[in-house]
Amino acid sequence: MQQRPQPSRLAGVSAFELVHQYDAVNLYRRGAAAKIELNRPERMNAWNTQLALDLLAAVERMVEPDVRAVLITGAGRSFSSGADLKEGVGQTPGGHPDVYRVLTERYHPIIVTIREMAKPVVAAVTGAAAGVGLSLALACDMIIAAESAYFLLAFVNIGLVPDGGSSLLVPARVGFARATEMAMLGERIAARQALEWGLINRVCPDADLAPAADELVSRLAEGPTSSYAGTKRQLNTWLYQRMDEQLELEARIQQEMTGSSDFAEGVSAFTQKRPARFTGT
Repeated sequence: MQQRPQPSRLAGVSAFELVHQYDAVNLYRRGAAAKIELNRPERMNAWNTQLALDLLAAVERMVEPDVRAVLITGAGRSFSSGADLKEGVGQTPGGHPDVYRVLTERYHPIIVTIREMAKPVVAAVTGAAAGVGLSLALACDMIIAAESAYFLLAFVNIGLVPDGGSSLLVPARVGFARATEMAMLGERIAARQALEWGLINRVCPDADLAPAADELVSRLAEGPTSSYAGTKRQLNTWLYQRMDEQLELEARIQQEMTGSSDFAEGVSAFTQKRPARFTGT
């Protein structure tokens, strides 16, 4: 759905103009800088089919040469709370949610495109960056967060395993011990702790996040783009050379998990807003 360009209504980004409005994502431009805004604030920007499709379309547009730096953020009070558990994802022949197809066809192309994009990508995080929302933030080159933001590998809380590349992206930033803690305990990591751990790059007061993020992406948009691209190639080769294999492994293991009793109990407990009673089966 195309709309006439108009000034962004977010605080601190008045110079950005809306150039395209998808159903669940807004795309802004300011010179050589672009901003992608997840736009399901009523669901804390949880990923449903439409958001995934719109986000992929927006990310793919960012390969255009006149875009030299990209900012990804979320409308409302959260960056992204992860997958929308209220939306069905289709069934396998065995009657389980077909998460393999969702991951490989919808999520993985987004993560890979961001990592391979020959320009810097910044995530500006407010509220929650959880589940695949955390994966999205970590796929970016830099993360700047509001003081009230938090980061969460929430999969274990419903009997699942990390996906969306987080089993690779998290340990690449914080190491094995902290990645294991995040994945197995499923606890919130506050912004200041995330900064201390090296999970993110910067923290600023909530009111300063938007202008700080805008300033950073504008600085990058005016910088040596080919140098940034070369740096990304170096880091990707050293850290993420086997990303495709890891994404495939995640998807296969996640599909296995959907057949477990613990997953059924985890989702039931989540929807009923009660503690889960896992049995290990």
